[in-house]
Amino acid sequence: MRVLVTGCNGQVGCSLKEQLAKNPNTEVLALDRDNLDITSQEAVNAAVTEFQPTIIINAAAYTAVDKAEEEIGLSYAINRDGPKYLAQAAQNVKAAILHISTDYVFEGNKVGEYAETDRTNPQGVYGASKLAGEIAVAEACDKHIILRTAWVFGENGSNFVKTMLRIGAARDALNIVGDQFGGPTYAGDIANVLIKIANRIEEGCIFEYGLYHFSGLPHVSWYEFAETIFEEALEKDIINKKPTLTSITTGQYPTPAKRPCNSRLRTEKITNVFSIEASDWKTALNNIQAYTG
Repeated sequence: MRVLVTGCNGQVGCSLKEQLAKNPNTEVLALDRDNLDITSQEAVNAAVTEFQPTIIINAAAYTAVDKAEEEIGLSYAINRDGPKYLAQAAQNVKAAILHISTDYVFEGNKVGEYAETDRTNPQGVYGASKLAGEIAVAEACDKHIILRTAWVFGENGSNFVKTMLRIGAARDALNIVGDQFGGPTYAGDIANVLIKIANRIEEGCIFEYGLYHFSGLPHVSWYEFAETIFEEALEKDIINKKPTLTSITTGQYPTPAKRPCNSRLRTEKITNVFSIEASDWKTALNNIQAYTG
């Protein structure tokens, strides 16, 4: 198996590099934005033509949700055009492409969990650009897997867990949004899922290409997630005092981009097709020492 990984220094990209290094009979070309500008079709075609991957995993993305409201062109270049070029290049060399997307493609007003078949209605530039990327990938490459996920955290990059530990160490009290709900998802689990699917493709297994949801359980609010983070940090002696947390509403914490209040993703499809269970984010927090670096 020859795997080209883009966005290799991001949360999921770092985990992909680490896990693919242990995957049998796998040659990996891991590239970050300094090595490959995915918004350049010429650069993408050159990299893919030279390496001849059997699998492309696109972990590159523009993820600055609020900044995207201003940097619209850049958001679409990275989240739509880049994935399109990668998918077209994959099609040209008869490779499969695995592409990561987001819960932000949904409006967030549904009662219950969002299934892959539910209507999309992104409320901001980030979500709209990611949805455009999904469409572009699906249209450009027959062998495509689009993996929607949510609330990603891990040992690398910036994320909610690291932010909580950093500001919690400096403040006695924090206000945390309590009316947005979703499934925190460990980056290492996302990488593991992508590799499992890549292995299935390489083995010639027959399954349905297309769209899948993968995120964490149990579903919680940001406030509940923060509570668990600090409880774990206190138990592991990462902090010696837990800050006082106050649950506030989305309206009390205005941001340039609108966030979906409901980011709960239904994950039964990926379980039924690939025997992949939802991410166990509480178990991932057992290694909370790794998030303090």
